[in-house]
Amino acid sequence: MPNFRSHESVLDCIGHTPMVRLNRVFADHPAEVYAKLEFMNPSGSVKDRIARYMIEQAERDGRLKPGYTIIENSSGNTALALAMVALQKGYKLKVVVRDRSSQEKLDQLRAMGVEVIMADSSLPPEHPDSYNNITPRLAAATPNCYFPDQHSNRENNDAHYYSTGPEIWQQMHGQIDYFVSGVGTGGTLCGIARYLKERDPQIRVIAIDGQGSVYTEYFRSRVPGKASHQLVEGLGDEFILPTMDFDLIDEMMQVPDREAFREAKAIAHTEGLLVGPSSGAVLWGVRQVLGRGKEKVRVCTIFADGAARYLTKMFNKSWLAEHDLV
Repeated sequence: MPNFRSHESVLDCIGHTPMVRLNRVFADHPAEVYAKLEFMNPSGSVKDRIARYMIEQAERDGRLKPGYTIIENSSGNTALALAMVALQKGYKLKVVVRDRSSQEKLDQLRAMGVEVIMADSSLPPEHPDSYNNITPRLAAATPNCYFPDQHSNRENNDAHYYSTGPEIWQQMHGQIDYFVSGVGTGGTLCGIARYLKERDPQIRVIAIDGQGSVYTEYFRSRVPGKASHQLVEGLGDEFILPTMDFDLIDEMMQVPDREAFREAKAIAHTEGLLVGPSSGAVLWGVRQVLGRGKEKVRVCTIFADGAARYLTKMFNKSWLAEHDLV
């Protein structure tokens, strides 16, 4: 019989997510493409890993104490993961979220009792009320609080170096030609890439950046690009973040919003996997790699979250038409 077991806490269910081969979407190519289904974490995304890791590290060294409030800014997935961990551990949570975040994420946060503070996504990055500037000011004005600051906290990277990376290496039996991942804060990509490259420096790491992000131009010229509006949540950023390690990246591609949404819908229709737009972006990146030849390579990627958080966007014909995505 299978070795089923119970857990003392939902937090013990974080990680050890499935790795599955994508058999249908690339059926005409000899490559083996595998996706790690991070949307099967308890709160529904890859961010469960960093939420637990950062909070528990802060508890260990005294930065976070009983009765404290946790304050963070997030596109939604980190906020939801922090909400789950905070509730399990008895902390209050306040999050700053861009007003373009999906309604589903906002509704889930409020359902969990989180105080949500909306940031105007049309403001330039240097504006004092922009998404990246509100949170540090709020944290400074709040007594007895902990600000994880996923955008500059290297524990973000470490969470993946110590968990996701080893899981991938084991599940892929150490046989990986390409690791393709979306890049937002850089924690997921860089933490995993560091682990994999320590074991096999020949693995090529390909980062998928979002349209409107400053990363791709910086990767090419070491001069940040100009930030602009983007529709795929969780990819890219307006600043070059301390959690980004560009030396671990062999290639960076900037995905058009339209292609990210199209690929996410395509995999729902081929593999039956309902994934978010950032996973569609990664799938687009894999397609670019495979388009270079017919070699039988092994590709590993990450599906960071599921489609349930974007139903009012990616499966809404009116919204897609309004944003020129059809």
